[in-house]
Amino acid sequence: MASHSSSARDLLDRHAEALQLFTDRVHAVRADQWSASTPCTEWSVRDLVTHLTSEQLWVPPLVTQGRTVAEVGDAFDGDVLGDDPVAVWDRAAAGARKAFAAPGALKRTVHLSYGESAADAYCAQMVSDAVVHTWDLSRAIGADERLPEDLVELTRREVGPYAKGLSQTGLFAPPVKTGKGADPQTELLALLGRRV
Repeated sequence: MASHSSSARDLLDRHAEALQLFTDRVHAVRADQWSASTPCTEWSVRDLVTHLTSEQLWVPPLVTQGRTVAEVGDAFDGDVLGDDPVAVWDRAAAGARKAFAAPGALKRTVHLSYGESAADAYCAQMVSDAVVHTWDLSRAIGADERLPEDLVELTRREVGPYAKGLSQTGLFAPPVKTGKGADPQTELLALLGRRV
């Protein structure tokens, strides 16, 4: 039993760390950078932050309220950032952290768009998404692109099994080849179709 709670605590720590990393980058966006392009070819900085913000907004209804995607409907579609993107992100991130950290939350089942999932697996996916998009946002605004090793490692474990199929979703470019001796971060980003 102890090992489960310590792994749950570890996952919550990584989740908090990933959200803080993205938060630091959101707070670093200058007023003239919201329309800048990102490594996600279709997205501006604002689109990227909108995507991650709406993902966080989904967490409380799915995790703590046990609602389905259909029940939530289109509540978080479109531009959720309004006139104060930084404040909206901060609130959404705080809400997601609180939902995953609620007693027993990681042991629940959540109803996602592709079916039921364990809440801890959903949390790990959310960590991975925040990690990769932190790099995207860093590159877009000229911030430090280094990612913490523990988050790179978790994300590699998370996306490794299904990375090859991601480009077929249309959300990721095909994997990029890396040279010999590439570091783990470069390998992870290449796996997800990002040219470093």
